[in-house]
Amino acid sequence: MKRIVFLGPPGAGKGTQAAGVARELGIPHLSTGDILRAAVASGSPLGQEADGYMRAGKLVPDELIFKIVGERLARPDTRSGFLFDGFPRNLAQAETLERLTPIDRVISFEVEPEELVRRLSERRTCPKCQATYHLTFQPPKAAGKCDRDGTALLQRPDDRPEAVAERLRVYAKQTAPLLDFYRQRKLLAPVNGSGTPEAVAKRIRDALR
Repeated sequence: MKRIVFLGPPGAGKGTQAAGVARELGIPHLSTGDILRAAVASGSPLGQEADGYMRAGKLVPDELIFKIVGERLARPDTRSGFLFDGFPRNLAQAETLERLTPIDRVISFEVEPEELVRRLSERRTCPKCQATYHLTFQPPKAAGKCDRDGTALLQRPDDRPEAVAERLRVYAKQTAPLLDFYRQRKLLAPVNGSGTPEAVAKRIRDALR
């Protein structure tokens, strides 16, 4: 069974790699954002409760998140494994997740802060369809315009260099104890997240063997 967690700072490429690895292994790619949105869309009692917090602009409490995550893990498609993308985010969440399900391997993406700032500060988003581009790695066909609908692309406020630096500082503070938690359990596998997507994917496959 493959019960996997991907950890890494913003811009490390977790989402891109998680989608490919999950598809290759035939297991669901899970993120708490997607799980929460699906629960809200389903209209379930837990989804309605989460929707109340989200509409009020409040963070969904960890206790509620784990109830919703527990429901998701109970679905048949997770019987052969799953891949959590960017979750848990802190030590308390890791401890709760451990009580909910065993974890087989934790991949920690390692990328130099300077490269992360460059990656994120070059990201552009379409405000209409939410498509995401990167000026170096995935530029739009027409400069500054969305390929899908021609809308002018924007830089998200939290992708500006000064905001990225703060996001990385917060990540480092929250995640250092989390890495130690998994290292002590001999589950942690650091992976160099720099280089081409193909090179990083190969390192991940090697770490999962």
